[in-house]
Amino acid sequence: MDDAPANAAFIIRGITTKGARFRPSDWADRLAGAFAVIDPNNRTNYSPFVQPTTLHGIPCVVVDKKLKTVDPNAYRFLQTFAETNELQTDNAD
Repeated sequence: MDDAPANAAFIIRGITTKGARFRPSDWADRLAGAFAVIDPNNRTNYSPFVQPTTLHGIPCVVVDKKLKTVDPNAYRFLQTFAETNELQTDNAD
């Protein structure tokens, strides 16, 4: 995926504000996995609100703006995660 969905409230990029790559390399899958469910076939089904992706070669998490209404605490958690880890974000509000 090269472009963020138009409905994204914000994107958490795997690059710090100082330009370093965020580690571990699978951080986006792990973060999105916290909001995922495991189906009966043992497959991970990511939340429609929190999706791991890669944008321009950088692991990212795209957060749907609807999450802010559906689960404000989860939305704040994701914002705080980005701020605490000094990650670059787009459209954070």
